[in-house]
Amino acid sequence: CQLAYRPGPAGRLGRQLSGRQTQSGFSLLEVLVAFAILAVSLGVLLQIFSRASLTTATTAQYSRAVALAESRLAAVGSAIPLEPGAISGEPEYGLAWELAIVPIELAPEASGLNLASEAPPVTPYRVSATALWQDGEQVRRLTLSTLRLGPRVP
Repeated sequence: CQLAYRPGPAGRLGRQLSGRQTQSGFSLLEVLVAFAILAVSLGVLLQIFSRASLTTATTAQYSRAVALAESRLAAVGSAIPLEPGAISGEPEYGLAWELAIVPIELAPEASGLNLASEAPPVTPYRVSATALWQDGEQVRRLTLSTLRLGPRVP
């Protein structure tokens, strides 16, 4: 007795299903959905990259502003005299700068000296350096301040 194998409609490795040939691949709807997902993903990625490049440019501008303000503060007392007033200079690297030097009045209780009979040996000054630049339609500014001691003002 021999048994013969006769494949039925589902027995031909999935090539026939109820007498119809099935095709492998993606349908048009599946391809359109995949392209829509890809387009949304690329849009989000481009937005992230553009935001990152804008943030990098802004950070670089703030770094230049800090370097300029620090250099102006360091110049006070040597290239820039430690005298009350305001000074501004030529823009450097697209940054304008201003320097303000203001003497500070000491309160008698803060100094520990009897200011009625003794004058302090030095005068403290608040020195503020400001860097300004145009960023699109708005003006950005960065201010650094420090205290410096100068000779006593009579």
